[in-house]
Amino acid sequence: MTSHDPQHDVLQVAARARAASHGLALATRAQKDTALHGMAEALLARSAELLAANAEDVERAESGGTPPNIVDRLRLTPERLEGMAQGLRDVAGLPDPVGEVVRGSTLANGLELRQVRVPFGVVGMIYEARPNVTADAAGICLKSGNAVLLRGSSSARSSNAAIVAVLRDAVAAAGLEADVVQLVPGDTHDSVKELMRARGHVDVLIPRGGAGLIRSVVEESTVPVIETGVGNCHVYVDAAADLDKALAIVLNAKTHRTSVCNAAESLLVHADIAGAFLPRVVAALQEAGVTIHGDEAFASYDGVVPATEDDYATEYLSLDISAAVVASVDAAIEHIRRFSSQHTEAIVTEDQRAARRFTAAVDSAAVLVNASTRFTDGGEFGFGAEIGISTQKLHARGPMGLPEMTSTKYVVTGDGQVR
Repeated sequence: MTSHDPQHDVLQVAARARAASHGLALATRAQKDTALHGMAEALLARSAELLAANAEDVERAESGGTPPNIVDRLRLTPERLEGMAQGLRDVAGLPDPVGEVVRGSTLANGLELRQVRVPFGVVGMIYEARPNVTADAAGICLKSGNAVLLRGSSSARSSNAAIVAVLRDAVAAAGLEADVVQLVPGDTHDSVKELMRARGHVDVLIPRGGAGLIRSVVEESTVPVIETGVGNCHVYVDAAADLDKALAIVLNAKTHRTSVCNAAESLLVHADIAGAFLPRVVAALQEAGVTIHGDEAFASYDGVVPATEDDYATEYLSLDISAAVVASVDAAIEHIRRFSSQHTEAIVTEDQRAARRFTAAVDSAAVLVNASTRFTDGGEFGFGAEIGISTQKLHARGPMGLPEMTSTKYVVTGDGQVR
């Protein structure tokens, strides 16, 4: 869809979203859960048309020379559609955050004070490539009582249009207003800019994608932004690590799925176990097709590329990893402080003092002990499908589930008190 007046078009869908959000805020959990189950069933019942639309996007991307890792993020399969549907079912099975009492008390003057969760209202999503985000965002916003305006990348326009059409039909069939889920019109950056400037019409923006997209939204938006971040994630193998455990964690964190933000991009190894561990991890990574960008210790092995400063700061999203040997847990922490994007870091160790020091000193949204970075995920944390992973330090940090998609208000009940 090509917009002739981006400002008019964006404000028009925002106005419809605002009107629909009023009714959604009052919907019961049963109504919202019925809609979510209907959305899940519709994705599978109409999978043929969704896969056909996605095939158009994939063909266009491949013919345009899009890198394979980006094509992978774009591609839908029957298994990924099932995953999208299951994500919606999972959200339906979670408690409704709207109306939850965060805290409450009776003041000395007899006033009853309650802080309760309420929807933001209208949420704007700006995201790249991955059409599964369309269903995830719609489901989480609906359950948390928010209308959502979805602006995916032009590379996924056919997929996103088809998914939104299916979801809107299912929402309407469940008795809610279809306009709680809308696609922002327009294929050019003008519509993105207008969405970022729709302060007063859109309550919050959530960007999800690469560093350039996130930086652009954070710097240019007049609408409040919840910043999600890139994932330059580290695995540190400590002197007290179980080396079999460490090898399995490194391989999973790097190779399980390379094109996602919780994949490991950097490996740090304590000098005391480097002699025993480096031959094993280099051979295993190379056998898995990983190119290692390493310091002098790693570069002494055949096939390892000497690392630059830029390598240590890179989110590869591919079968590449930077690697270095460090003298201590504190040296690992300093390396992470310098290069991390504050997404996810992991330590592999059997020394609880080292684990405690690492988890206390590393300032990232998620810090894992003896587990793969791939677990930093709303679904893996039991939140249902996540809307993104926040690397900021405001109310939402880490995987953003339902509670993070609400604000709060105070309800004060009295019996005639005056001040």
